[in-house]
Amino acid sequence: MDEEIAPDNAKQTAFATRFFNQWHRYKNLVFTYWWILLLTVGLAAAVQGYFLSQVKPSFVSVGRMIVNVKLDIPQAKTYSEELNNFFGTQMELMKSDSVVNRVRFRLQSSGPLPDSSWVDIKPTLSPKTSIFNLLATGSDARYTQEFLQATMEEYINLKRNLIINASDATKSGLQDELAHMALELQKSKEAVLDYQSSNSVVFVAQNGDNSAAEYLAKLTQRLAERKSALQLLQTMTLDENLERQQGGFNPQGSQPATPQPNPGQNTPSQTNSTSGPTDNAAPNLPASIGGFEAAYLQAKQQIVLLKARRDNLNQFLRPKHPDIIALNEEIADQEKLLDVFKGQSQEQLQNLRHSLELEIKDLDNQIAEWNTKAMDTSKKLSDYAVLKENNRRLQNLYDQLQATLQTLDTEKGIIGQESVSIFEPATPAISAPCGTAKHLGMAGLIGLMLGAGILLFLNRLDDRIDSFVELEQQFNQSVVGQIPREKSKDKTATVPLLQPDDTRHALVEAYRNLRSALVFKDSLENHPRIIAITSAIPKDGKSMTAANLAITLAQIGARVLLVDGDLRRGGLHKHFSVAASPGLVDVLAKQCAWPQAVVQTAIPNLYLMPCGAPPRHPGSLFAREIGKFIKEIAGQYDYYIFDTVPIMAADDVSNLTPHVDGLLMVIRAGFTPGRVAHAALALLEQRKAKIIGLVFNGVRPHGGEYYCYKYKEYYAQQPAA
Repeated sequence: MDEEIAPDNAKQTAFATRFFNQWHRYKNLVFTYWWILLLTVGLAAAVQGYFLSQVKPSFVSVGRMIVNVKLDIPQAKTYSEELNNFFGTQMELMKSDSVVNRVRFRLQSSGPLPDSSWVDIKPTLSPKTSIFNLLATGSDARYTQEFLQATMEEYINLKRNLIINASDATKSGLQDELAHMALELQKSKEAVLDYQSSNSVVFVAQNGDNSAAEYLAKLTQRLAERKSALQLLQTMTLDENLERQQGGFNPQGSQPATPQPNPGQNTPSQTNSTSGPTDNAAPNLPASIGGFEAAYLQAKQQIVLLKARRDNLNQFLRPKHPDIIALNEEIADQEKLLDVFKGQSQEQLQNLRHSLELEIKDLDNQIAEWNTKAMDTSKKLSDYAVLKENNRRLQNLYDQLQATLQTLDTEKGIIGQESVSIFEPATPAISAPCGTAKHLGMAGLIGLMLGAGILLFLNRLDDRIDSFVELEQQFNQSVVGQIPREKSKDKTATVPLLQPDDTRHALVEAYRNLRSALVFKDSLENHPRIIAITSAIPKDGKSMTAANLAITLAQIGARVLLVDGDLRRGGLHKHFSVAASPGLVDVLAKQCAWPQAVVQTAIPNLYLMPCGAPPRHPGSLFAREIGKFIKEIAGQYDYYIFDTVPIMAADDVSNLTPHVDGLLMVIRAGFTPGRVAHAALALLEQRKAKIIGLVFNGVRPHGGEYYCYKYKEYYAQQPAA
């Protein structure tokens, strides 16, 4: 769980560090280049002030217009305006060139215009209302008021002219369309009359007579009846047909003719037969049974009776009895007669079927003929209906156009009131405030933004290290000390060295931390004792760092020799108020022994070897003799601190590095360019120098990463208990 939380805390810490680092960097940038912001703000304000001085005084007049309240008259709906963009359209019309030109022409006609006259019209709409506010700004008070008033009036005149033009154009278009519609209507009426004269069926339709359809329906019904009768005759046997006919089925209530037998004879009596079905007969049967059919049925009944009689006699008489024989002969005669009647009946039924088939065929032909006539009649009626409908439509359109044309002039008078009218006339023009403070404020803001942009641009170009975070990000070497910036009360004097009872607590603790970083870097026996202190360029504070580090080492009881190794511009003797000679130059030149060049300082255990008088060839002398010198003084002191020349100024450091235990490089905050410091470190790495670390000098004590100054109460002397 702790492993999951740790990365989040690290990210938050890194973000906070970067944020405060950038914050303090930009704050320092503003403190350093504050004059750029002041210059840009002042320049922008001056330019704006100049332009304001060139602006001529202006005057303002205000007028208001309102959308009229109109009565909703149903007959007055020809004229209308687009409501979706109504307000925007009206405001554009108010400041359009058409209105402006009308106003100028009107004012020129009324009198001479003032010199250099100009007026600007700005229409706006009051929120949640239908009131237009017109603001006129001009160079002349009277002309501005007149211009605004004329603008409102000419705007109304322009709208009135637009309505009149639209009315005239609409009226002309309606008249042309009405004339064209009259011709079309006349042609339509003539077409209806021609159709009526050439198609008599139209008159039948007008009278409501539809006999063709009715007659066709009757024919269809008769055809269905005949087909049904024919189907029955074809599917039933002779006996079934005769029995069905004998049943006397008669839908009209007529009784079928029943044949009457002749009591004096054994043959059926002759009856009058009908010629066939009539139009008023039953749908499936004739009115009566024919003679052959009746005789056939009577013969069948006679045979049945004779057989029944024979069966009765057989119970009492023998088969050879004369009565039985006579009955058998009579039965045989009746059966022969039955066969004759049966043949004749079948022939008569066959004739009946044939007559039905002929009648069905004739009905089919009649139905086809009358169906063609009915379809032709229907088509003619349909064409006639289309002509009448077209004529009615054209008549309606013609009536509507004529009504519209007749009401156009009337409606024009009804809606003569304008949709927008003057609500408040133009007020007398008053002097317009120029807004000097507002314009100067805006100019100052623009200048401030310009200055901030310049500062950001300078910040992008400036690669000087300004914070501890930047130092760690740009260099791989460890930072062994951070020295706060100290300023002398006297700007011409240098910052004094550390004193035994120094009240600059933050500075004292910074050098103590640097001392501890060196003493406890490795074991007490192997930590560096011969240390060279250098920088990339001059004025990085290497000499002051070397002197104060030597003082802090001496304060813990160590014997320290501080050597001014800058043979060109050495200045440690000035900080300790001693003579510059004899010094290191004299020792390297063999002009004196090294103990003679060592001076006891006011700090116990601290000894100083000044640089001496500058030689003619300091580089050659230093390279040739420095190694011998270090061997001679080895073992005489606990620590040796060499203040050397800047790396980029001379090559003395490269000659010194093989003979020392380590080297400290001083980088001054906000002063040393990053690219120069990288180049200096690259030279040291090429010479295989033992770089102990970096000393970040001149750190702003109030920066976001320097905390020692915040805890000064720990250094205040407490009263004795």
